[in-house]
Amino acid sequence: MDVILLERVAKLGQMGDVVSVKQGFGRNYLLPQGKALRASKANLASFEGRKAQLEATNLESKTEAEAVAAKLDGQQFIVIRSASDAGSLYGSVTTRDAAEAATADGFNVDRKQCVLDKPIKDLGLHEMSVVLHPEVICTIQLNVARSAEEAELQATGKSIRELAAEAEAEAEFEIAELFDDIGSAANDDDDEGGLVAVPEAAPEDEAKS
Repeated sequence: MDVILLERVAKLGQMGDVVSVKQGFGRNYLLPQGKALRASKANLASFEGRKAQLEATNLESKTEAEAVAAKLDGQQFIVIRSASDAGSLYGSVTTRDAAEAATADGFNVDRKQCVLDKPIKDLGLHEMSVVLHPEVICTIQLNVARSAEEAELQATGKSIRELAAEAEAEAEFEIAELFDDIGSAANDDDDEGGLVAVPEAAPEDEAKS
């Protein structure tokens, strides 16, 4: 199926390009989304007549997207989820969750603009692309944690495993200190009550000598 692209489409081409695509992709995505027209003489003529207007509209929307990207790129958003001690989520974080987290922080982001390479199923910091315009893509970071406190610690770069190891080491240190205190107290008791006074030997009877 040949189509005329009305905007830049990743891995396909630029506005005005005539490209061949699979029937399903063209009918179910490109045409309904207004991203392309069927390649026919009538549509080619129509495109040439609308080209200047399309380019102006594209430039305007691109400029707006770049302004948003300048503020959004590199932002970190917290997503609170339940997870096991090993850091595995009871479920997964989706593009909808990302869009809601960004919107809650004052950014107008739609879930359809968010792109995930693979589902997020673990606690930690995860990067996600946001397509604000066919020619404007920025990256955000999701801080997936079990609590706001944990998210704050993860933001410093520590993983859930490192945090768990630190907590375990701290607990072991406290236990060791407790046993040291108990041992010191026992030694103090021995020092105070364990000494027995030995009486001096009575002098021999001088008369016997």
